[in-house]
Amino acid sequence: MLKPPRLILASASTARLHLLRQIGLEPLVCPSGVDEAQIHDPNPQSLVATLATAKATQVAQQFSPPGVVLGCDSLFELGGVVYGKPADAPTALAQLQQLSGKQGQLHTGHTLIDLTSGETLSRVATTQVFFARLTSAQMQAYVHTSEPLQCAGAFALEGKGGIWVERLTGCPSNVIGLSLPLLREMMQQLGYDLTQYW
Repeated sequence: MLKPPRLILASASTARLHLLRQIGLEPLVCPSGVDEAQIHDPNPQSLVATLATAKATQVAQQFSPPGVVLGCDSLFELGGVVYGKPADAPTALAQLQQLSGKQGQLHTGHTLIDLTSGETLSRVATTQVFFARLTSAQMQAYVHTSEPLQCAGAFALEGKGGIWVERLTGCPSNVIGLSLPLLREMMQQLGYDLTQYW
């Protein structure tokens, strides 16, 4: 059996790294230097796709074949408003006040670049997230943990914020930052089987 190409993760996200390790992968981590604030698009799905591709493209330029570069970006959308990582505690609190008792969509853009063939694939996964109603004290306590500052939408499904998520419609791992089923499909489209990495 042919040795699978190295997988290069164009992200500093520990959550994404954990997901990949969970399925038996040990990627080379190489965060991109893309300035996300310089990329704009009114459509959140187009925006995460563009950001994921920008990150993967920048990192791909640093490597020679063989290899597959994975770039991702996540945003939370609620009522047509897009939320990324909150810049500070007051912003996180304001986001949680908006999320409380409502339903939103977590969009994650996924881009794969095969360094050998040059082929690029880009897809977006969307998961519906239903939140419990939070009290002011609960929101303050959660913001005090600093966890919301690290996450799009100011919550982490895999962390303390998981207690506020009542249910999901769609891929659970997508809410953490990477849709594993979608990654499997995209790798297969490039001709690779993820079980080769085990």
